[in-house]
Amino acid sequence: MTARSAHVRRETKETRIDLQLALDGGPISIATEVDFFDHMLGALATHAGLGLTLVAHGDGMDHHHLVEDVGIALGRAIDEALGDKTGIVRFGSIAVPLDDALVQCAVDLSGRPYLNYDVPLSVPALGALPTELIPHFFRSIVDHGKFNLHLLRWAGTNNHHLCEAAFKAFARAFGQAKVRGAELTVPSTKGSLTERSA
Repeated sequence: MTARSAHVRRETKETRIDLQLALDGGPISIATEVDFFDHMLGALATHAGLGLTLVAHGDGMDHHHLVEDVGIALGRAIDEALGDKTGIVRFGSIAVPLDDALVQCAVDLSGRPYLNYDVPLSVPALGALPTELIPHFFRSIVDHGKFNLHLLRWAGTNNHHLCEAAFKAFARAFGQAKVRGAELTVPSTKGSLTERSA
């Protein structure tokens, strides 16, 4: 089977990003200049079974452009690596606990971007990562990866646990959805999972 991978470079006046993604596994190396963000991205790659090599430099302001552009690059890489989505499971769903926190995620690799994010956090930042950027990150992935994502908090008050559970829940649900099964068909009644067609 063909390797499902992508290499995305994004360079603007605000960021420089070099991202390599392998959907079916590989080395993980992440350096974004924001330690807590690195930790979350490492959890995402590990629990989704991805190979992810990422080097990202931002403008040093409030990390908004850095986090947004990493999401854009990762979304584009996912879209490219999935190709025409022949044989994928398409859907994934899981509830992930982390101590007091419980976060549910559902993913549909549909070709249609949509985000329903309801994981409220009560602190302004986790480490150097502003918490308002976390839903923005998922929005950027969804818009450029062209898929449907629901992330919902069911329990918990510890902000670190809630955030980490959200990343791991997304990882596990995406990991289910990206799997290629025995059927070499596109899982859609329309016969296509390109944008706006499924």
